[in-house]
Amino acid sequence: MTGLSTKQRVWWGVITVLVLVYALFPVAAVAATSFKRPSELNSGTFLPPNPTWGNYEQILVGDAQGLFLSALRNSVGISLIATAIAVVLATLAAYAIARLDFPGKRVVLTTALGVSIFPIISLVTPLFNVWRSIGLYDTWAGLIIPYLSLTLPISIWTLSAFFRQIPWELEQAAQVDGATSWQAFRKAIVPLAAPGVFTTALIAFFIAWNDFVYGISLTSTEAARPVPAALAFFTGASQFEEPTGSISAAAVVVTVPVVVLVLLFQRQIVSGLTQGAVKG
Repeated sequence: MTGLSTKQRVWWGVITVLVLVYALFPVAAVAATSFKRPSELNSGTFLPPNPTWGNYEQILVGDAQGLFLSALRNSVGISLIATAIAVVLATLAAYAIARLDFPGKRVVLTTALGVSIFPIISLVTPLFNVWRSIGLYDTWAGLIIPYLSLTLPISIWTLSAFFRQIPWELEQAAQVDGATSWQAFRKAIVPLAAPGVFTTALIAFFIAWNDFVYGISLTSTEAARPVPAALAFFTGASQFEEPTGSISAAAVVVTVPVVVLVLLFQRQIVSGLTQGAVKG
């Protein structure tokens, strides 16, 4: 905020605080609820009167252990595999779009954008029928493939912007020194695009990690059901007990990896996004 007056700085500070409170209040509310006992859920207090780890014990070592831990394993595995496939395919596609001139290049980008904004709910019923008929329903592959429709378009768009910023002369110099096109791409271009690839991988992972519609519609057992979908099947100790505390505890647990990744790699994320946003 260099060059701003004191009044402007104060206003920007107030706006920043308001935005942070608006964004973080739901997270704080869920975290506070995760420490409440069932009898305190409707007490009307924000902070738990008598904090307890009972909700976390229920999902990690208690009655909900089988449902939650299997779903957590599914989410980690499916999200990582979908992210890896999306980043590899997007890297090759984005390089071709940024470096090569071929008919239909703009159509590819437009199609990718159209797929990314297409309503997911309209695809669930056809996918459900197709997956049931070919044996992919309630399997990891049955979720990984649809997840590519979420992660691949945004990955192509993001990485194509990074590749446009890398000077073409570097690749030509590598080829003059005797490198093949593949060697020049792998040893000269990919290392320079590493911040963009890393940022794209994180974005793709977050998208796959947070999906609910595919997870709830294309699974029926714990064999492939991810955490966002598994939360809908949480139950209390009895039919009269609300599982709000357990769901909140599970939500906190699955949010921790995302927060940790952002905190650890925030510099790389910001650097990657700003590099891709600058037009050379």
